[in-house]
Amino acid sequence: MVVPGAALALERHPNLKFVMFGRRERVEPLLAQHPDLAARTELVHTDTVVEMEDKPSQAVRRGKTSSMWRAVDAVKNGQAEFVVSAGNTGALMAMAKLVLRTMPGIERPAIAAQWPTVKRPSIVLDLGANVGTSARELCDFAVLGAAMARAILQVERPTVALLNIGVEEIKGVEEVKQAHAWLKDADLPMDYRGFIEGDQIGQGTVDVVVVEGFAGNIALKTAEGTAKQVATYIREALTSSIFTKLGALISQGGLRRLKDRMDPRRFNGGVFLGLNGIAIKSHGGTDAVGFASAIDVGYDIVESDILRRLSADLAALHGKLDDTALAGGTK
Repeated sequence: MVVPGAALALERHPNLKFVMFGRRERVEPLLAQHPDLAARTELVHTDTVVEMEDKPSQAVRRGKTSSMWRAVDAVKNGQAEFVVSAGNTGALMAMAKLVLRTMPGIERPAIAAQWPTVKRPSIVLDLGANVGTSARELCDFAVLGAAMARAILQVERPTVALLNIGVEEIKGVEEVKQAHAWLKDADLPMDYRGFIEGDQIGQGTVDVVVVEGFAGNIALKTAEGTAKQVATYIREALTSSIFTKLGALISQGGLRRLKDRMDPRRFNGGVFLGLNGIAIKSHGGTDAVGFASAIDVGYDIVESDILRRLSADLAALHGKLDDTALAGGTK
């Protein structure tokens, strides 16, 4: 899906250029099918490939010879402005953190992605990069997510909320409650709205939903499974008799619009936020349309100059948190 996906992205963004890392004998025949893309692509041959079943430590030990490492390194050395991979998520995260390094004050990067809602897409993070998150890291994620919302959703002052088991301030684990207290008092380029519950994510209540990675990944997989379940119910209901089939034929235009709105390919592309460079993780099971969407995400983020703005926002947040700690505002 990578080569035809890049071809689709090039149609939408004619100023794009590509550097592809992989086995020449496999990639060149695919590029030959897309002459416009081939003219805008530099192909770098690599023999070593990170497999999907490789542990991150195994992938890192292969070092600088793998296609994944060299693609990430291209961002570090300025050869590329962002990297997109549909490969091993853990390996990509490990390599991106080693090669690009985290931004000042950031302990661990987060995976952020668009989430379809009844209004417009929201940004949700972290979706699985971290298991167990401190209050300070949740505050960092809020700033990171707000920056992505400005870049992708074109919202200058995004609304932000923490995902919790209730909206009351007394509910939730200590880290979430502490992050809430800090964000409520911080003067940052966002509109902090407090807590929301899981059923409000799909309602588009806020632009950015901040959650610890374990819970965020479960929420994502649950939503994906529920969408497939509902699609199965609809398909069964519309094919159960001659009358329902006739109804489906009459309403096919509306059903097509529903399918388009729920199409996960439109929202493909998880961003590793908090690094000194842009790395995008595409779903490994997507197609060309989905991979092109992941490239679109990287394009929009680079165009927004997100890293420069993030540095200033994070410095402001960390200054306030440090002042609070010095004043005895933390345990």
